[in-house]
Amino acid sequence: MTHARKCWAVAAAAALMVTLVPASSAIAEQARTPISQPAVSGPIPGTVPGDRLSPVLADTYPFFSTPDDLAGAGYVEQEFYLSGVADGWDLQGNLVASDVPYQTRILVRRPASDHRFNGTALVEWQNVTAGYDLDALWNGEAIMRAGYAWIGVSAQRVGVNQLRGWSPTRYGTLDVTGGGLYNADELSYDIFAQAAKAISSGGRGSPMGRLDVRTVLAIGASQSAGRMTVYYQNILPKVEPVFDGYAFIVGNAPTRVGEEPVFQVLSETDVRTPVRPSPDTDQFRRWEVAGGAHSGWRGQEYRMPISVRDLGAAPVYNCTLPPFSRMPVHHATAAAYDHLVRWVRHGTPPPTAQPLVFNPDGTKARDSLGLALGGIRYSQLTVPTALNTGDNSGQTFCVLFGTYQPFDQATLDELYRTHGGYIAKVVLADLRNIHSGYLLPADARVNLREALASSIGQ
Repeated sequence: MTHARKCWAVAAAAALMVTLVPASSAIAEQARTPISQPAVSGPIPGTVPGDRLSPVLADTYPFFSTPDDLAGAGYVEQEFYLSGVADGWDLQGNLVASDVPYQTRILVRRPASDHRFNGTALVEWQNVTAGYDLDALWNGEAIMRAGYAWIGVSAQRVGVNQLRGWSPTRYGTLDVTGGGLYNADELSYDIFAQAAKAISSGGRGSPMGRLDVRTVLAIGASQSAGRMTVYYQNILPKVEPVFDGYAFIVGNAPTRVGEEPVFQVLSETDVRTPVRPSPDTDQFRRWEVAGGAHSGWRGQEYRMPISVRDLGAAPVYNCTLPPFSRMPVHHATAAAYDHLVRWVRHGTPPPTAQPLVFNPDGTKARDSLGLALGGIRYSQLTVPTALNTGDNSGQTFCVLFGTYQPFDQATLDELYRTHGGYIAKVVLADLRNIHSGYLLPADARVNLREALASSIGQ
């Protein structure tokens, strides 16, 4: 049983013991609707072999199956059907439907054995902004290094409909609209919560195998963070808690202060005003990453071959400036997950972080190189070799990509007279971020390897 469900069970039991004048909190706990236990079937047969399949065999593996070396890290990828009946909620938290049948899928990447598992499941609300399910927060290197389990939930109509068309054999029975009656994703909130309940329940047929899940975190990026905000803000006060903590990445976060801690990580792209809607509290943290993009280079590089394999081609963008900031926002999310686990399990709040700095006219303050001031400042920004910003413009999604413009040789020569001097500055900057809690030591080692392999200062 997870921390959230234990607390809810204790509160519910206490409410039942109050017979004369119940406290308001006890009444609230009594009124919260239990989350239904869904049926789980699978794993669904079929995985991607080492050589890429032809489109005619697309039915044999999960859509957007990861090309990462899971086996080498002691991990497995499995897909399951999730089905049951779900309640429907509108954006204001009003109940608009009850017990509507649904079937969807969850994609599980987890340690194959318990000794590799750190006890925490990251349950991601799959992002559908592009018109299909996107595992936007799958950071295989950090997730597998730490021993997390990752679970992607297909909760929304757009993503599920695309799956049905991509492989009618594998996904043709999926439906999250109640047969077309609820096309505004009214069922998505309960489906997401039921997926978490399936993950934490364990037992025979569990999608987690024999892993003992101690902590369940809800994570979502961009549009998915917006959906999770509606859930936390308006629906969670009325239903059984099944998540122990929440991570809202490059997107909205709730302003309501609840029992479950909330961590918001934003790139420079996402911070468009000096007005912050919520200050840091004992239950809320907000980090802003200077130079980072809403959708940066690392995610684009990871998804390019998958898009070619499963969609026939990778998207091409014509942006005003060279796109895809290389500032490692994923380093912040990796650190945030670790902090969130400690917050949930031990009550240890994460460190606060300086916000990005704005000029009096409302524009972002920048140094002489054009780099943002304030925020979390990784070595890629404080020991720069390129202009990384969160800003861009142009067609379709260009506004989300930020910019990456390498410095010319004259600028590099002026900044770094020797290779050793450059390395020393990188190490010092990373040590400061480790000490501040913004960077994991393992990611600092990645930075060091990249700096050593560069020709800067030579």
